[in-house]
Amino acid sequence: MTHDAQLDYYGRRLATCSSDSFIKIFEVDNDSHRLVDTLKGHNGPVWQVAWSHPKFGAVLASCSYDAKVFIWREYNGVWSRVLEHADHVSSVNSISWAPHEYGLVLACASSDGKITVITCKEDGAWDTQTIHAHAIGVNSVTWAPAVVSGSLTTTTGSTASAGPKRLASAGCDNLIKIWREDENGSWKEEETLQGHSDWVRDVSWAPSIGLPTSYLASCSQDKTVQIWTQDAATLKWARKPLKAEPFGDVVWRVSWSTAGNILAVSCGDNKVSMWKENLEGEFNQIGEANEGM
Repeated sequence: MTHDAQLDYYGRRLATCSSDSFIKIFEVDNDSHRLVDTLKGHNGPVWQVAWSHPKFGAVLASCSYDAKVFIWREYNGVWSRVLEHADHVSSVNSISWAPHEYGLVLACASSDGKITVITCKEDGAWDTQTIHAHAIGVNSVTWAPAVVSGSLTTTTGSTASAGPKRLASAGCDNLIKIWREDENGSWKEEETLQGHSDWVRDVSWAPSIGLPTSYLASCSQDKTVQIWTQDAATLKWARKPLKAEPFGDVVWRVSWSTAGNILAVSCGDNKVSMWKENLEGEFNQIGEANEGM
């Protein structure tokens, strides 16, 4: 069974991972694809793969039921494993690269209740920080955009500087937690969001260009999707369901489009639906994947 499939930044390479513990790399050319390599090393199902920003080269991360995270790098057409991260003691369920403005930084979420943040330093060594996040397990982790909410309308000049690092995590305790790195480099819990009645399976922070509102989507074993918004002026979080009635099955994944204006929702009934916010602030379904969108 294939658990994840991710295109690189340019859409020219596809990485897939599956229950057989293998990661496959394909070259993509319009409607055709060609297998170029199979990466081996995990000893269990591989749940997710994630490409870094291309400014760091061809770098891919993977996480597995075997409690390990691997970072792979391609050089001159040859893939090699450059890091084996084995700090966790249970399945690593989710990985997410930080916005490139922060450097080569990877967050890893595990069933052992911890998040580890792995940072590649200037000398090429890797540094690890541990966040004790959700006692009975972490299912997903996502980074806030580097662009600060509201900076588009408040910053003078052509660009705004990156804000402090922030993460959101989804737990088996039915909670979403927001984490912020302080000025000393330590991670502190900033907010706890309550709104689900069962395990939170995924959480996704929407990309931002600096508009006043920050968007976060979460989905759960309770068959609902919640949209969380934070206003740049008040910094308070508000919650509303994506739709009034629950979905037909457990909702496993949520993912924003690159522009941050369309949300894809993946359910256990094998349906993927797309949603877009209207001018009144309500989300309307605009299609389903099986309709060829």
